[in-house]
Amino acid sequence: MASPFAPRAQRATMYSKVGLETDVGSASPHRLVQMLFDGLFESMNLALAAIRNQDVALKNRQLSRAVRIVDEGLKSALNMEAGTLAADLNALYAYVCIRLTQANLRGDAEAIEECQRLMAPVREAWSKIGPSVTEQRAA
Repeated sequence: MASPFAPRAQRATMYSKVGLETDVGSASPHRLVQMLFDGLFESMNLALAAIRNQDVALKNRQLSRAVRIVDEGLKSALNMEAGTLAADLNALYAYVCIRLTQANLRGDAEAIEECQRLMAPVREAWSKIGPSVTEQRAA
């Protein structure tokens, strides 16, 4: 079965585009996606704090960053020719982008929390496959 994710060079470019800070060049393809998830959750958490503190500018920056991470990073990294997993993730990512945009427009903490609940299992599953990916690369 083909991988549902785009080639490494494309993922590295997308990762750099969304402005996450780290050494992208030496990261494995798996680690690049993991860093995108980390950045996404960091932005959602900061946006929630900004809503509580009524810091509209910070909320806007963090939710815009979160949408870019999902749309330009995670979603764009999918290999849509790989089958239903990629298609399902694409639909989930599109929905999350819509909800985060709505959260930004409305200052809606519940929408952000919904996105966290939806993305947490994907992030967790991605983390769990890390050891097997590392073993395959070593072999």
